Amino acid sequence: GCSMSKAYLQEWIDKAEEDYEVAITLARKRKRPTPDAVCFHCQQCAEKYLKAFLVQSKVIFPKVHDLLELQKLCLTVDSTFELIGDLLDGLNPYSVEFRYPGEQATGEEAKASVKAIKVVRRFMRDKLKV
Repeated sequence: GCSMSKAYLQEWIDKAEEDYEVAITLARKRKRPTPDAVCFHCQQCAEKYLKAFLVQSKVIFPKVHDLLELQKLCLTVDSTFELIGDLLDGLNPYSVEFRYPGEQATGEEAKASVKAIKVVRRFMRDKLKV
């Protein structure tokens, strides 16, 4: 029923917020910075917010981490999702690639990710009315 889907939606939002908190907290660390983790949690926050919007819009989405694929689905409901395309594109590589040896995020990339997620998060929270 309605309350179940509301609880499910809230869970996506809560999980997104948890990733946001982790990203921001890690980004503030001066000693032993962890840019990979910052970028990863920024990407995860965006992914979960997009999925929350799709849940709210009752749009079925595949099990993907691709932010642009999720954005395309959001665009079928709301054309203003065009506005965050570049930001999502910037965050997109950090889902899995950076969690293994061979790929390293830089401090600059971590800063850019935090900047991007702040804008994306504000946009998404407006859409979700939270």
